[in-house]
Amino acid sequence: MYDYAIIGGGIVGLSVGHSLTKRFPGASILMIEKEESWASHQTGHNSGVIHSGIYYKPGSYKARFAKAGNQSMVEFCQEHNIDHDVCGKVIVATNDQELPRLDNLYKRGLENGLNIRKISREELKEKEPNVNGLAAIHVPSAGIVNFKQVSETFASLIEKGGGTMLLNTEVQNITEEESQVTIETQHSTYQAKTLINCAGLHSDRIARKTGYHTDMKVIPFRGEYYTLKEEKRGLVKNLVYPVPNPDFPFLGVHFTRMIDGEVEAGPNAVLSFKREGYRKTDFLLKDFMEVMGYSGFWKLARNYVKEGSEEMIRSFSKAKFVESLQKLIPEITGDDLEPAPAGVRAQALKADGSLVDDFHIVTGKNSFHICNAPSPAATASIQIGEEVTRLIGMKKENALTSQS
Repeated sequence: MYDYAIIGGGIVGLSVGHSLTKRFPGASILMIEKEESWASHQTGHNSGVIHSGIYYKPGSYKARFAKAGNQSMVEFCQEHNIDHDVCGKVIVATNDQELPRLDNLYKRGLENGLNIRKISREELKEKEPNVNGLAAIHVPSAGIVNFKQVSETFASLIEKGGGTMLLNTEVQNITEEESQVTIETQHSTYQAKTLINCAGLHSDRIARKTGYHTDMKVIPFRGEYYTLKEEKRGLVKNLVYPVPNPDFPFLGVHFTRMIDGEVEAGPNAVLSFKREGYRKTDFLLKDFMEVMGYSGFWKLARNYVKEGSEEMIRSFSKAKFVESLQKLIPEITGDDLEPAPAGVRAQALKADGSLVDDFHIVTGKNSFHICNAPSPAATASIQIGEEVTRLIGMKKENALTSQS
C-alpha cells in the first residue's frame, strides 16, 4: 500500500508530489498519469507566463498563491537551471472608457501587495514602442518560463525521492474506504492511504468516481492562438495585455513573448466540444452532451451572449481576430500571423451559471480533490502543492489528537 496516490501528472499533481516528498521524507508516493508524458494537457499547452496576481480578488487563493508562486517559481528555476526570464509586462488602456478600469486594476494590484506602477503613454512607448495606449500598468514581476520543463523537473525529483511514476495508466474505478483508497486502472489495482485528485480537465469526474458529487462541473474552453512570423517578432518586446473586460471572465487577446523567442497572439475563449479538444473539429459525444445537459452552462451562455458571440466570430474569422490585436498594435496585419497550437482551460462552473472564481479543494474521507485549478495554477503550483500538503498534515495531526 502506498502512503499517497496522486492522479494527474500535470504541473499541479507533480508539484503536490514534490511537496509531499519534501514534507514527508520516506513516504511512498504513486503518480498516475494516463498520457505517455508528463504535463500533456493544460500545462503543456499554456503560454508559459509567470503571473503576478494582479487580477485576482484580494485574499483569495489565486491572489495569494500567484504572488507567492511568482517568487517561488523563479527561485525553483534558478535552483534547477531552468530557462526563465522575469521580463515584466504592461497592461494597456487603449481608449478613454478603459482608463477607469485601469485605475481599478491598479488599486487591486496594490491591495494584493504588488510592486506595480502606472505609466504614461510616453513611458509605455519606451517599453513597447509599437503598442498603442493612453496609459498602462507596468508589472515588473511578471515573467516567462517553459512550464513543461518545470513539470519534468518535479517528476525527476519525485522519482529521486523514491516515488513510483506511472505513465499510460488510466484510472477506471475508485473505492474509498475507512482507512484506504483502492484505485483500479487498465493495468492493475493499487491501494493508498490518501488519494490526491489533480486530474485537471477530468477532476470533477475523478471526484465523482470517489463518491463526491461536487456542486460544479468542469467546462472546457479552448483558447486559440497565432504566432508572429519571425521577421515580425520585434513588434513585441515582452508581454502586452489589454485591460480585461470586467463583464467577461477571460483576460482578452494579448501578446506573449515565449521563452524560446516566439511571440504568441491570443487567446480567444470558445466552448470546446471535447474536454481535450485542441482543434475546432474535435468532438466527443459524451463530453458534448454533458455540457448541453448542464443547466449551469445555459445560464452562463445567457449571461454572456454578446461576449460569447464575439469570441466565436474570432474563432472562425482571422480578420476579426486581427482587429482585436490591432487595438494594441495597429501595425499588425493578418499576413504577420501564423496559426499556433491551441490550449484548453478546465473551468469549473456552478449550477447557477457562475464560474468558480478561485482554486477549489474538496476534502474527502481519505482524499483531496483539486476541482478548479485554471490559470494562474501553473504559476501558483508550488503554493498549491504546499497547501495540499499542509491540509494533509493537519488531518494527520487531528487524527492523532482524537486518538490520544
